[in-house]
Amino acid sequence: MPLEIIRNDITKVYADAIVNAANSSLLGGGGVDGAIHRAAGPELLEECRSLGGCKTGQAKITKGYKLPAKYIIHTVGPVWHGGKSNEEKLLEDCYKNSLAVAKEHNIESIAFPLISSGAFGYPKDNALKIAISVIGEFLLRNEMTVFLVVYDKAAFVLSEKLFSSINQYIDDKYIEENPSSSRDRFQERNQLRIGILEAPIFSTSEASTSTKKRKRSLAELVKHMDETFSQMLLRLIDEKGMTDAETYKKANIDRKLFSKIRNDINYKPSKPTAIAFAIALKLNLDETKDLLLKAGFALSHSSIFDIIIEYFIQDENYNIFEINEALFAFDQNLLGV
Repeated sequence: MPLEIIRNDITKVYADAIVNAANSSLLGGGGVDGAIHRAAGPELLEECRSLGGCKTGQAKITKGYKLPAKYIIHTVGPVWHGGKSNEEKLLEDCYKNSLAVAKEHNIESIAFPLISSGAFGYPKDNALKIAISVIGEFLLRNEMTVFLVVYDKAAFVLSEKLFSSINQYIDDKYIEENPSSSRDRFQERNQLRIGILEAPIFSTSEASTSTKKRKRSLAELVKHMDETFSQMLLRLIDEKGMTDAETYKKANIDRKLFSKIRNDINYKPSKPTAIAFAIALKLNLDETKDLLLKAGFALSHSSIFDIIIEYFIQDENYNIFEINEALFAFDQNLLGV
């Protein structure tokens, strides 16, 4: 599970390292910083005194002391001044330098808060977008498990435009198979809306109105009928000219899990895992359905999860980290984790 978004108190996360959104003195403060110092104990403050502070965008490492984590990586995020004081570059540096320190110390798992999005005032939607972008880029080149920890859903802010677009798409598709005469379905959709309005998240490109589909011949459809999921997946990887590593990283899949799939011709993946590979391979909707069938699954308009997946495929947005942000906001299972 290379990148997983979780709701938790970061001081209680079991990872090799957690990241502290610190102030420049490194001597403790409010919010996440204060919580980490309290949980770690007074020994943390003593070690921090020896570090001589930290500049904005930089990162320094200490022991974890009484925390479940072995290490704490302290980074100083930028204070929001309207976006005119190099805040974006500095926030990117927080993630890049923290990950670099983790890699230098052979850390295999690390947990981040959403840096600068609290008292420092960085807009939550932009802060989340930067976090996902930098972490995602790092994971395409490196092996590490990264947790993005949010204490509650208010930490996520979805652009109103994207929220409206996805919500409308869900309503349109959900109604097709679940008529408004069904009181239970009506209440379920409204409950979903209420939950999302309490917790919107990130911004992405505007949904396209159409997706080009390649028509397949009958011969093409029946040619690979006897393939297992594993055989079809490996064939598609070859046809796309992708490497194994490129594929499982873009699918947000752990290398060990991919190895199991490659070495077991009859491997049966979970539905989120199967869809994650479809996203990594940039399959269109019909091709995605074919791959899912090999694993014994289908896409249904009675499932919010399935409709969101369809939305992103139709929009030709195959960024699995952005898809997972949306799934998290709609209280759905994530892909690849």
